[in-house]
Amino acid sequence: MSPAVAARRRSILDLVATRAIASQEELAGLLRDRGFPVTQATVSRDVAELGLVKAPRGDHHAYVTPGFLASGAAPAADRRTPDEARLRRILGDYPVTIARSGLTLVLVTRPGAASAIAQAIDESRLEEQVGTLAGDNTLLVLFADAPALERWRARFTTLATQAAAGLPGADLTSAYP
Repeated sequence: MSPAVAARRRSILDLVATRAIASQEELAGLLRDRGFPVTQATVSRDVAELGLVKAPRGDHHAYVTPGFLASGAAPAADRRTPDEARLRRILGDYPVTIARSGLTLVLVTRPGAASAIAQAIDESRLEEQVGTLAGDNTLLVLFADAPALERWRARFTTLATQAAAGLPGADLTSAYP
């Protein structure tokens, strides 16, 4: 990592720790104010690489570090597991559409978000997938058999729908029939 990237990421962590930043656009503006020439795509990559997620802070949601969640500062509904909470927040921020091709689910989201969603899936307790493969806005979720795919799809669809609606929902990642 270059010294400039390291400095920019340290600045991001400082900003997130000291302010309630609600959007990548807001974060990009604050970085520009500090002299970092950034685009939204650069900020998106940094947010994903740093593992930042959105969590309730005061009366709205703002970016926080994984350490913030682990410290117990997040509301009880978001402390089921840090990995599940992270997946829920990412899905709330980045809606997905789902299609099926054989034993593969194709998830399409906003540009730059696929790898963050794939990582959150891999780190969650959704376990029936064989693996994930992410590009820029598309990720593939691979399965060994059709029943596993359908069970996973039903749980993921419910999780994504609840996240998009801002509902806390039940812990769907551990409820395997």
